[in-house]
Parts: sequence; structure tokens; C-alpha cells
Amino acid sequence: MKGTFNLKITAVVFAASLFASALPAASAKTPSPVVLKLPGGSQGIGFDDLQYSSILKMVLAPAAQTGDLDLIAPGSLKISTISGFSREKSFKGGHGEGITSVSENGRFLFVTDRTTRLLNVVNESTRKVVASVNLGGGPDYVRWVAPTHEIWVTEPGRSGIEIFKLPSGANPVPVHSGFIHVEGGPEALCIDATRNRAYTNLWSNKTLAINLKTRKVVARWPNGNAGSRGLALDSARGFLFVGGKNGRAVVLDVNHGGKILSSLKSGLGVDIIDYDPALRHLYLPGARSATMAVIGVSSKGSLTLLKVLPTVKGAHSVVAAPDGKVFVCDPRQGALLVYKDTLPKA
Repeated sequence: MKGTFNLKITAVVFAASLFASALPAASAKTPSPVVLKLPGGSQGIGFDDLQYSSILKMVLAPAAQTGDLDLIAPGSLKISTISGFSREKSFKGGHGEGITSVSENGRFLFVTDRTTRLLNVVNESTRKVVASVNLGGGPDYVRWVAPTHEIWVTEPGRSGIEIFKLPSGANPVPVHSGFIHVEGGPEALCIDATRNRAYTNLWSNKTLAINLKTRKVVARWPNGNAGSRGLALDSARGFLFVGGKNGRAVVLDVNHGGKILSSLKSGLGVDIIDYDPALRHLYLPGARSATMAVIGVSSKGSLTLLKVLPTVKGAHSVVAAPDGKVFVCDPRQGALLVYKDTLPKA
């Protein structure tokens, strides 16, 4: 399917204080976040994978059943909306419809749609779709793999990762080039170009390391999480963070056989996590506990709980942007909660 995306700019007006919002008042030491409502989200949005683009300098928020990919400037909170994906009339709860994951390579955005089961390619300059291809199963995560010029898409229903080569040209149509079977998964996907690896979880207690070129599983590491969920990476220090649905964060040392260096528990219903390498802070949102733990990571991989922030029920995904901005999803309001992390660098 090919089509043209309409570009809309929404100016977000907010109070002089960054933390003024419609959320219940918090203590002076725990300011409330800005509530950034997204276009078309009045009935709710089935958020899942949030990303930050260091190239576009934007937060990328696939807005599920609204049919929009929202790009948010972290400083001004202005929203650029790329429209044209599949739409649903109402929010059904969860995140099983519409576009839910995005990745990029500097020229194109790669967007997966759970309703149409399409992998869409969007030109970053024109913000128009230039190609699309059918997926073999329902998509979860999509990630660009720079060392091999490939797009990897996790498909949990098929217990594996579908791989596409990206041809050269202005309108490249991804070409299916392989499938990696992951029995008992895959959940989450993290690319480590420095070490030529991808990391993904099994549903319970295991994290896999996959060679990007051979596509073979080269390591299986116990991660201490009965319900393995999100992944984040400190590439420079070789720390891989694993979040578990029971609220446990675990640090694996990828330079030394996946050794568990530390763990810490906070909240319940953890899914997608993220890490700020500048602050050395790990963010652990709990959808059931309506909290987000801000965790410091030492030079030896030890975790320290710095603060627990109130969020909302269902807030299960997070992305860190520069200057301490942290965006957490609020599915029921169809909004992003924007926090300012002013805690000291770990």
C-alpha cells in the first residue's frame, strides 16, 4: 500500500511552570508533569513503543488507532502529525490496533501497523510514505539494524523476528530476507551495533544475544525476571537493563557473559523502559502501580532508587529525551506525561 501523508502542526500552549497540569497536585518536591494531549486522542490511545530521534531531535509517538505518527519537539512540545495510517473509530483498550512501533535510519522512518500488518517506509524529509510491504505476522517492535542495512520486526505470534533488506533508492521497498525463530518469545528488541548484536527477551527469565550478521543466537542469559519485558542499553559501559512485569530492573554485563550486576524492584506492571546515558538514569514505569521509578546506575552497574514519581494507571511505556525530559504514555487520556528529571547525575 502506498499513500501520501498530510502534515499538520499543532502548537501546544502550556503554563509558565513546566509542571503545571490537570493531574492531582503533588508535593513541592514532586511536581506534576505537563499533560500533553495528542491530536485525535480524546477517546484514548493504545500507546506502545515510544522513541527519541537524535537525527530529527523529536520524540516519535506512534498514536495507534488515531492513524497518526506524532513527532514532538522536547523543548517547545510542538507536535508535527503525519497522518494516513489505519484508523479505528474508538479506543478498545490495550495496544492491539494501528501503528505501535517506529524506527529510523536518518533517511526513512519505519512504522509497523498492527491492523494492516504492514511495514511502512516514510521519507523523513517529505514525510510521505514511499513504500510498504506485508508482514508475515502481527508486529511488535521494529528496529533499524545499521551494520547490515536491515529492518528487524518482532512477531511474537510467530515466535520470531522477520528480517527485511532495504534496497537503495528514493522509494525502497523492503525485501523479506529471513526469519529468526525465537521459541518462548520474542519480547522487546535492542540493537547493539558496537558489539554486532541484537538483544531480545523470552517471556520468562532469559535474555538472548543474537549475532547481527549470522542471525544466530550466541548467548542465553538468565535475567532474574519471571516476566521479562522491556530492554534498554548503556552501550558505552556494556550494561543491558531488563525490566520485569513484577517491577524488577536487572543489569546484565554484556561484556562479561551477561553476568547479573545488580537488581532493584519498584512498582508493578512494568513493560517498556528507557535509559538516559547523560544522566545515567534508568526509568521504570509501572502500569499497575501508576508509578515511575527513577534509578541511578553507578560505574559498576549498581542500581540506586532515586525517586518514585506518580503517573497514572496504564502508563506502561517511557522514552527519555535530552535535557532531562521524560515522556510517559497516558493511554486513557490519549496523552503523554512530560516530566523534567532534575535529579543529579548518577
